[in-house]
Amino acid sequence: MEGSLGAPTRHSIPWQDDGWYDETALEAELRRVFDICHGCRRCFNLCDSFPILFDAIDESANEEVDDLNAGQLKAVVDGCTLCDMCFMTKCPYVPPHSFDLDFPHLMLRHRAVENRKGQTGFMDRQLAEMDRNGRIGSMAAGLANWATREGNGVTRPAIEAVTGIDRRAHLPAFLETPLVNKAAGIVPPPNPDGPAFGKRAVVYAGCHDNFNDDTPGLALIKVLAHNGVEVRIEHPDCCAMPKFENGDLAGVASAAQRISAFFAPLVEQGWDVVPLTTSCALMLKFEWPLIEPENQAVKLLSQHTFDVSEYVVALGKANGLAPIPAMPASIAVHFACHARAQNMGPKAMEMLRLIPEAKPALTDRCSGHGGKWGIFKENFDRAVKIGRPAARNLTKDQPDLIVSECPLAGPHLKQVIASTGGSAPERIGHPIEVLAKAYGL
Repeated sequence: MEGSLGAPTRHSIPWQDDGWYDETALEAELRRVFDICHGCRRCFNLCDSFPILFDAIDESANEEVDDLNAGQLKAVVDGCTLCDMCFMTKCPYVPPHSFDLDFPHLMLRHRAVENRKGQTGFMDRQLAEMDRNGRIGSMAAGLANWATREGNGVTRPAIEAVTGIDRRAHLPAFLETPLVNKAAGIVPPPNPDGPAFGKRAVVYAGCHDNFNDDTPGLALIKVLAHNGVEVRIEHPDCCAMPKFENGDLAGVASAAQRISAFFAPLVEQGWDVVPLTTSCALMLKFEWPLIEPENQAVKLLSQHTFDVSEYVVALGKANGLAPIPAMPASIAVHFACHARAQNMGPKAMEMLRLIPEAKPALTDRCSGHGGKWGIFKENFDRAVKIGRPAARNLTKDQPDLIVSECPLAGPHLKQVIASTGGSAPERIGHPIEVLAKAYGL
């Protein structure tokens, strides 16, 4: 029987249980789940994991999952970007269905086993040290940005040879001054006439916002302050999404413990927490409580964390927003996977509809980037392939603006658009930038 009468749910991740790492049990679960997927095939048009799986089965001797070897099973895992779209949008067998199928977290379990055995790739581990990399990159921003610039025929081939990062892949530039270091001089006081005066919000600057692109952060603090919200910017540490992708769940748990302890006193004082990046919001709201289910600070933080667009929409409903001038513009909105995975609906669309005369249109296909997955040479062409439907939908009506809530999806989609002969915009930024522009901020 497909579907369930209960709302989809997820189990806590038993990463501290030695039995969870048993390879015989893991292989049996992989084959059980893959056999269900083989009989369903609704996810054929999502990430590459499913075409890899279905092609391997179709080309096997008996066209059965039992025919697949360990290498073929691993190829399915390696194709997963942990976007969560199969769980969120396609699979009719997620818990509480008796099949109890959570494909992304099964892929995570496989990676956790590899990580425990020391099999996580060197560059995957180094790229997951986001704060260290950000600090070094910012200290040498001029040199780092020159060396990593697309089209640099001197350094990019060498970087590719040493790291495996495709020479064509966009790599984020570094800020000379991290966002939190600017905070004291850039956060405006709350507008006493703003409808949300008295509200308080901590803007959690994720690694990308803090070290690479502060434009969404600058836009958000201006919008919030204009509406009367008292704002502060904090970056206690990386949310550990890159370590999550590696299956380093001990590293994720450590980050969850430290960051939730940092925010707990602020939450108790009445501050809301607003991560600038959808992946960070997903970690704080959903993944951390599954990894640290008994940690009360983690639970408290998850209950007081809001995605950027979600928070602005909530302010509008609860308090009203300061009048927004008309901005006649067509806006193509990329519904990022980690925004969609928060199960809150397309809040960016709701927010942009608040702008008089704006005409937002939604595209809900994956960009294909997948965190750091899409920058590696073995994945880059697949990342472009996966992103083409999204790129086509975003550009088909020649919109005035294109936005995405994912800071990595935007630059990647620019590359995908260009690769198909389209006219890529100068920037695919966050929807909050459009609202700030409408306000004249």
